[in-house]
Amino acid sequence: MHHVQVSMPPGSEEEARAFYAGTLGLKEVNKPPSLADRGGCWFRAFDGEVVVAEIHVGVEPGFAPGKKSHPAFVVESVARLEELAAGIQAAGFDFSWEERYTFEGYERFHCRDPFGNRVEVLTPRPGAS
Repeated sequence: MHHVQVSMPPGSEEEARAFYAGTLGLKEVNKPPSLADRGGCWFRAFDGEVVVAEIHVGVEPGFAPGKKSHPAFVVESVARLEELAAGIQAAGFDFSWEERYTFEGYERFHCRDPFGNRVEVLTPRPGAS
């Protein structure tokens, strides 16, 4: 897979940057020149030099957030999962541990980006195989 795209209302790039780069810690990357005039933002997660996830936050006139569909980001440890959770909660985003142990072999949380799109963050559960 190359990337996942979620949508946002026109003119919301700064809110996207605050959440995806500022709160989740992804790195914003430049869009190709041929796509730059469409608005939106692109973000990547790296493991060293390797891109391990990419999300495009695109502008959609008449925007409505995805309620169930979502990207899911994997982090390296329960400690990192809890660190991200604390930052998301402190920033005031909609957040839930309700399904923390409901996916065999993983711990996870769900939150909503500034536009109401669902986002999942998970990590392999220690000792799970």
